[in-house]
This record gives sequence, structure tokens and C-alpha cells, in this order.
Amino acid sequence: MAPWDGAALSTLNPLRALWLTLAAAFLVALLLQLVPPGLLPSCALFQDLIRYGKTKSWGSPRSAAFRAFDVPKRYFSHFYIISVVWNGFLLWCLSQSLFLGVPFPNWLHGLLRILGTAQFRGGELALSAFLVLVFLWVHSLRRLFECFYVSVFSNAVMHVMQYGFGLVYYVLVGLTVLSQVPMDGRNVYVIGKNLLMQTRWFHILGMMMFTWSSVHQYKCHVILSNLRKNKAGVVIHCNHRIPFGDWFEYVSSPNYLSELMIYISMAVTFGFHNLTWWLVVTYVFFCQALAAFLSHKFYKSKFVSYPKHRKAFLPFLF
Repeated sequence: MAPWDGAALSTLNPLRALWLTLAAAFLVALLLQLVPPGLLPSCALFQDLIRYGKTKSWGSPRSAAFRAFDVPKRYFSHFYIISVVWNGFLLWCLSQSLFLGVPFPNWLHGLLRILGTAQFRGGELALSAFLVLVFLWVHSLRRLFECFYVSVFSNAVMHVMQYGFGLVYYVLVGLTVLSQVPMDGRNVYVIGKNLLMQTRWFHILGMMMFTWSSVHQYKCHVILSNLRKNKAGVVIHCNHRIPFGDWFEYVSSPNYLSELMIYISMAVTFGFHNLTWWLVVTYVFFCQALAAFLSHKFYKSKFVSYPKHRKAFLPFLF
């Protein structure tokens, strides 16, 4: 396992600062939701910005001014279209560099320098970044497939700012992965010629975790979509019902939990030691925890018979 460079460990480069800021923002948002009602003044705009889908319309009626900024939740597919195209391009650039010695385009090289490139030593970093970029692309491709052929979207909405952030998010994630690769194209090519020789146990473990988490997320999305279909697979309504099966037996939002596990699998693939990626995982944790907590409150308020043993996000804990 490649050690951290001492200087890099103490440096808060732009990417690390960005992910740390996002993680802190969602932590604060989550903590504010945990405060008992009445202790803090309510802010309708804040609530509108952190909710989407079924939790957006739950609670107090939304004003026409807020509804003016709504976009359909089904536009989630746009996020994955952007990701498949952009991260597919980054994967192509990295493959060209690894296997053919083609340097990154000058504009991309410069952008990565500005964002803060990795200061690691060791060949397995190139393989880790390559695998994580493959995972990210496969994940986006699967989610795009689910948006078109699995999910049953209602008339639920999200805020246009959430939509804009979603469009930028996967661009930033892909750049974060690529920033972990040394920028010297010649050195990357030397590593690429012996890429399989750089395989470590954590690459195998990360791949297994990614596959396991992805399978469970797919199962959960199928369970959710089947709640709106008859036995013949025809959509008959867009109402919300209590889901059962797979990880739904433990938490209200296993799709969010499996998303977290997917990002943890990428951290494992980086060898456990990649500080930048752990900041990404921290952001994903608080972001998904917030969405899961709001979803859990929605289910409990809507269904009197909702299973009391279920937690919101983490089995047996939260």
C-alpha cells in the first residue's frame, strides 16, 4: 500500500476543501432536522432546498413562489447522462494515458493542476483510479438504465438548485478520481504496461463490495417500482406504499444506504488511505443520511402501521 506524502497530508487543496465544505453543510442540515420542533425558528426556504420527491410536498403547503423553481424529479436521468458521457470521456483519457502513453489534453491537465493533484507514490494508485473510474461509469450507466426502464416516477419535483448541483456533481466526482493519478504521462504509461502487476488485495475487496452494493441497490429500486405495478408489470398508480424485502426490512431507505456502500467500496479500492476520497464519502454519508431521515419521517407520518423496528439509514442505529 502506497504511503501518503507528508506534505500532501497536511495540504487542504481545492478539491479537499470543496468536499469538506459540502460535508459540513449537509452535517449542519442534518443536525438542524434533529432539533426538536419549536426550539429553532422554521425557515421555509431552507426546508424547500433540502427536500425533494415525496418529502418535498410533505408538511406545510408550499407557496407559489417556491413552486416556480420546481423541476420534475424524473430529470434525475439527466445527471446520469452527464456522468456517462463525461466520466466515459475521462475513462477514455486515462486509458489512453495508461496503455498508449498519450498525455491528458492540456486543458484537462491544467484543470487537474488547479484542483490539486495527488502527491502519492506507488504504482497501485493508477490502477485504483482506473478501477474507481470504471466503477463510477458503470454505476452511472446502471442508474441511467434504471431511470428509463425500472423506476416509476410520479409528479414529484425537486428545486432547480438541486437540479443544477446534480448536473455538476458527477463532473466533480470524476475529476476527483482523475486528480489522484500522477500527471506525468510517461510515468503513467510505464505503470500501465504492468497494470495487472499492481493488483493488491484491496482492489479485489473493493470490486466485490462494489458489486454487492450495486446488486442490492438495484433490488431496492425494483422493489420500489413494483409497488406501483400490477402482477403483469403494468403501472397502475403512483401512490406511496410501504416497501418490504431485502434491506427494506432494516432501514427505510436502503437505496441511500447502498449508495453510501458503493462510495465506501471505492475508498477501499483506493487502499483505505486516500484522504480526498474519504472526504467524498463523508459528504455522501451526510447527504444520504439527511435524505433518508426525511424519508423515514414521511413514512412514519403517512402509515400508522409502519414497521417500528426499521431505522432511517443505518440498521439498528439511525
